[in-house]
Amino acid sequence: MIYFILVIVLNTLLSVLFKIFPKYNIDTFQAIVFNYITCVITGTWYLGDMPYTTTQIHAAWLPYAIIMGIAFISVFNLIGYCTKTIGITATTISNKLSLIIPVIISIIAYNETSTTLRIIGILLAIPAVYFSSKKTEKAEKQNSWKLIALLFLLSGLLDSFVKFVETTFLNNTEDQAYFTIYVFSTAAIIGMGILIQNLIRKKTKFAFKNIVAGCILGIPNYFSIYFFIKLLNSHIMNSSAIIPIANIGVVVCAAIAALFLFKERMNKVNTIGLLLGIAAILLIAFEDLF
Repeated sequence: MIYFILVIVLNTLLSVLFKIFPKYNIDTFQAIVFNYITCVITGTWYLGDMPYTTTQIHAAWLPYAIIMGIAFISVFNLIGYCTKTIGITATTISNKLSLIIPVIISIIAYNETSTTLRIIGILLAIPAVYFSSKKTEKAEKQNSWKLIALLFLLSGLLDSFVKFVETTFLNNTEDQAYFTIYVFSTAAIIGMGILIQNLIRKKTKFAFKNIVAGCILGIPNYFSIYFFIKLLNSHIMNSSAIIPIANIGVVVCAAIAALFLFKERMNKVNTIGLLLGIAAILLIAFEDLF
């Protein structure tokens, strides 16, 4: 259960940081780029060994790490952009509702068992996430359905891809650690290339505070992914239960963090969402918990 707690807490922290950044005029893209560089440094330190060796470069999972690195920086930037231009409400709904995609794929592709209670729990997760994130009607009207749909699809496919790679290639702790570093290395290289190009063309201005923000974001971001892979590999329950519980747990904890840190009061709809979320968690994980 420790991996569950770590994944939920770290992902909640990432949401809190994204909410704080605009208040200090942090350039989100620059912060994300330096975040990935921090992830690589953090991963190397945690591993206690140089990750760029001949053995790792010829590892079977390397092409998938590169693909995932490209997907990571794309989705992470899309989340940041949606949060800034559309709002945290629609972004959170879209990101968390994407849990439906890997759950369905896990049941179909990996032949994981699915009881009536679990199916009800999965279906209940949809209104739970929606109501937990819903704020005002005014904010909802400003949403761009194309961006929201894209975020929903990419987030769900990315979670599914993580599950596929973990199941196929990452059967030991060492591979999990190396793989995570290579994912972040790919994202860092791509991000730095784009940033340098933007600086040369004077499309953006460099600020030291963006490095600081990236470092603060990078450490929890690295461990959120690393412990998510560890969680999937722990086999404490089926991934069709793990992914929804983790995602809904983030929604619940984010709501609590918003209440205490940003003084955001939950309305009746939010309260209903949290209650539905708790019910969904119990139903989805019923067989594994009892």
